[in-house]
Amino acid sequence: MDGLTLFIQQIINGLRVGSVYALIALGYTMVYGIIRLINFAHGDFIMVGAYALFFTVPVMIAAGMPPWLSVFAAILVCATTGVLVEKLAYSPVRAKGNKMTALITAIAMALFLENLAQTLFGANPKQVKTIFDLPQVFGVSGNTVLTIILGVVVMIALSLYVKYTKTGQAMRAVSEDKDASLLMGINVNRTITITFAIGSGLAAIASLMYVAQYNQVTNMMGSMLGLKAFVAAVLGGIGIIPGAMLGGLVIGIVESLSKAYIAPLTGGLITSAFSDAIVFSILIVVLLVKPAGILGKNTGEKV
Repeated sequence: MDGLTLFIQQIINGLRVGSVYALIALGYTMVYGIIRLINFAHGDFIMVGAYALFFTVPVMIAAGMPPWLSVFAAILVCATTGVLVEKLAYSPVRAKGNKMTALITAIAMALFLENLAQTLFGANPKQVKTIFDLPQVFGVSGNTVLTIILGVVVMIALSLYVKYTKTGQAMRAVSEDKDASLLMGINVNRTITITFAIGSGLAAIASLMYVAQYNQVTNMMGSMLGLKAFVAAVLGGIGIIPGAMLGGLVIGIVESLSKAYIAPLTGGLITSAFSDAIVFSILIVVLLVKPAGILGKNTGEKV
């Protein structure tokens, strides 16, 4: 494989994994944009969706139906999980606690979901049956093309929903001023619940695309995915929908290129695993140089 071909291949790989990060980052952005909460449990919603796929894909195949239809069951499971987490954990803390207690609660919920999954399903990886195996498009894997397209479509649909629907306008109003929203007759709690349901549902779509690529589920899979998606959200401008997409793609490309080039350039002294360190170093640089992210605007607010 010549240098140009390798570079193009790594860009495509980066766009594929970056689209998954973007779908997860959109969930972070939805929640943060409304209640200013970094929902660290969001990465584990990916794991919940993946286990839902693990159990429902064989059912779809046995029923003679397309395996990808199982994503609707995964969306339902993830949305329900997200709403329950919001109602049982975040809502009480939001009413009586502060930002620090809310952050600690989010971390605690992430650990709870990971350990609950290990208790129920074990720590060993589970192999998911093939969901779809699309033909190549111009020499690129059909699964990769679908992942990229799906990420862009979801971003556009979400942007239009937030901008033009009544519920989306309520979300923006709550984001701007919660107290004023109450005076205008907006049901703030209902709006927050819908936001969690949508954000968690997006996690199920990310689960579908991840499992379609790697065919494997573990109780810890959402941990690193969630952290990288968080970096993507911060990079693009957390709370900004297009920023989540941009950040996800950038992180995916950086990760792919670093794995392909850093290890060979150092003669193997630095392994491809070092790409994770590069991804997280991006977070440090962004926080130092432009804390609001690429598309964000500095407002002087301390979070």
